Amino acid sequence: MSPRIGVTGVGWSGFTPTTAGRSYKELMFEAASAAYLDAGVDPRTDVDSFVCASEDVEEGTSIFDEYVPDQLGAVQRPVQTVASDGLFALATAMMLIRSGVANVVAVEAHSKASDILTPGRVDAFALDPVLNRPLGVPALALAGLEMRWYLHASGRTSEQCTEVAARNREHARSNRRASFADVDGDDAPLFDPLTTHQAARSADGCVVIVLASEDRTDGSRTVWVEGIGWSQDAPSVESRDWSRAVAAERAAATAYAQADVRPGDIDTAEVDDTFAYKQLQHLDALGLTELDTASVNRSGGALGEGYLHEANGLARILAAVEQLRAGDGRASVVQSWRGVPSTSAAVAVLKRDR
Repeated sequence: MSPRIGVTGVGWSGFTPTTAGRSYKELMFEAASAAYLDAGVDPRTDVDSFVCASEDVEEGTSIFDEYVPDQLGAVQRPVQTVASDGLFALATAMMLIRSGVANVVAVEAHSKASDILTPGRVDAFALDPVLNRPLGVPALALAGLEMRWYLHASGRTSEQCTEVAARNREHARSNRRASFADVDGDDAPLFDPLTTHQAARSADGCVVIVLASEDRTDGSRTVWVEGIGWSQDAPSVESRDWSRAVAAERAAATAYAQADVRPGDIDTAEVDDTFAYKQLQHLDALGLTELDTASVNRSGGALGEGYLHEANGLARILAAVEQLRAGDGRASVVQSWRGVPSTSAAVAVLKRDR
């Protein structure tokens, strides 16, 4: 593939249960300022295009890209919104660069979950409006049902899911962004067998990533995106395979082929752990079941950092870039999922030159 594309700058803000007194625009400005400083670019002159991952339903307003140029430094510049997870927005930025439309692209995703008063009603909009939505089945009920079927089909156990949640929060204790390294209260049932401590809790935050073609990087701190893939499985609850993350399997196959790697070449992984069982299911899909558990979600994942909604994928990219820059392995896999009841997935392979 040509040209080679790398992450040259990362920035973040928030990562707390609530950001009272700070708007999503302020969070976005803080994260963007940090990312541009890290990349050594001026958004007004050096960045060719901007991609924002936002869902109008969660934002409470439509055509959301009209609300982002000021804080991203993108006034009167090309801006587009991807109504999906931030890792899909990263894929869009890569296509802009590969097509020759741009050389430097800034990607943004954020969560202001503390402003969402009725998350269950928002989730319902993702269900089929004719067959599923009228039933009034909560998203957590679907997660519990899927977890039960996955455990039955895979031979995994609820105890393994409990271990995933505990291990991720243990990893999170060394992560300054983690708000949920320690959780209070009993591990009460949410929808059997899913429990409270096995579900990531919402947080506010923003992540901005700067991507550039090889001729626009200095290479010294660049983390290369060697492969990326994305996929969407069956949209209806009735027609999907509840025992496997099929979309993640397809996305991983594409990303691995582009990067010319196999699962055995991967040193670390940052994968979606919205629910503890999903981390196990996603590792199955990525072919990483043999990867040392100490090398999976060293950031603590969403269970430790908090669930950032559309920013989840960029949060995983942020963690992987930091690890690779610190010399923690040479190849990392990042994977995202948009949450119940979707079957979306995106996978990226990152590498650091030595």
